[in-house]
Amino acid sequence: MSILHKLLSVRDHENKILDQEQTKQLYKKTLSIAWPSTVEGALMSIISSVDTMMVGTLGATAIAAVGLTSQPRMVMLILAQALCIGTTALCARRKGAQDQRGANQCLNQSLAIITVLGVIMTLAGYFGAEWMVTLGGAKEDTLEMSATYFRIISLAFLPVCWQLCICAAMRSIGKTRITMATNITANLINVFLNYGLINGNLFFPALGVKGAAIATACGSIAASMICIFVVLRKGGYFHLALPRFDKVTIRGLAKVGSSSMIESTCLRLGFLILARLIAGIGTDAFAAYQIVSQVTSLSFTLGDGISAAGTSLVGQSLGAKRKDLAMAHARVAKRVGLFAALILMLVITLFSRQIALLFTDEEQIITGVTVSLYMVILSMIPQNGRVVLSGALRGAGDVKFVAVCALLSVTLLRPVFTWFFCYPLASWLPQFPYIAVMAPWIAFLIDSIFRDRLLSRRIRQGKWLEIRLD
Repeated sequence: MSILHKLLSVRDHENKILDQEQTKQLYKKTLSIAWPSTVEGALMSIISSVDTMMVGTLGATAIAAVGLTSQPRMVMLILAQALCIGTTALCARRKGAQDQRGANQCLNQSLAIITVLGVIMTLAGYFGAEWMVTLGGAKEDTLEMSATYFRIISLAFLPVCWQLCICAAMRSIGKTRITMATNITANLINVFLNYGLINGNLFFPALGVKGAAIATACGSIAASMICIFVVLRKGGYFHLALPRFDKVTIRGLAKVGSSSMIESTCLRLGFLILARLIAGIGTDAFAAYQIVSQVTSLSFTLGDGISAAGTSLVGQSLGAKRKDLAMAHARVAKRVGLFAALILMLVITLFSRQIALLFTDEEQIITGVTVSLYMVILSMIPQNGRVVLSGALRGAGDVKFVAVCALLSVTLLRPVFTWFFCYPLASWLPQFPYIAVMAPWIAFLIDSIFRDRLLSRRIRQGKWLEIRLD
């Protein structure tokens, strides 16, 4: 056995090492699906960061105001995202079982359901904007800007739902290049309109935060239109048709989607608590938190790209009754995620201050960002590990266990540690003024390690290989 093969070797569900050719094919399949999603995630994260930089020209209050809409927006999308996770799991199984007709039925039924959800979300978001951003932690100095931003982006919730659903189906069959092209195109539109509408460049009026919201909404609508075009054209795996609801599909979507909804609810509740805790420290602290969040989103999106490959290939393998390949694909995805984490650690270590300078020139915020990034660097390996393994378990339909991990860690453990470091510890150690700013990222490190260990143990046990979705 060569040194390289020893380094990259993979074991199946019976703990047998696969031969060199099988290992090569596993990595090849994983990378062929992962690289478009990874490039998509990286570019979208960079574009999102550019978005924040542009808003940053309006000051720390504007950064905080826009950042405060993030968690309320994700709360609104809980049901839609849960349905999309179910769509991915079912379509992947049916792809593996060579059931194209069943996969199309699943997508069309999901689109019908998510359309109703999108309409409800649009109305709730538009008319309940102030209440939602207040829930997210908006104070007197950020409330008006946050509510205006949220009200405008709510008008695009329906097309966002269509995009999420179609992209979820495309990822299930490994068509990640389509989702990459869709999301990158839409985000480039967003950046172009941000450039014009925030500060009045080119021939656009200067609309400030309102202009940033219009740009975001237009980008989302563009992404949705591209997705719809993809499933309308002839010759593709998926095509739009009037939905014919059947009990098997609805039961499968409900089984995976309900657990996903619990997971998402736990995550959003935890993140809302975090946002309120950090907003309570002050506007500068929240601005620093928002900037570091942009950097960590790069880790999330790179991990999500590899996770998409794991979800697709695990689901297809189980649909084809190949437990050995399902386990092997989960382990290969974890290994690829490790390499991606090491690269990110190196980049952030070398350029932490330069990264902060891209967003703001306020020295207090720059220092807060820089010290927080030290914690992020330590979190990269377990963070990517837990993202990738969560994707593999979702592909198998084992979303209930992922939800329990989210409940224990994000909803309970992480807010408690954040509160402790932000308030009691910071007051006990006044000689360390940046303890409170670093607090959410110390808790982030603890959370990442905890969930990575739980999910790794679940993968080793192999119970997820026996889950049925019919």
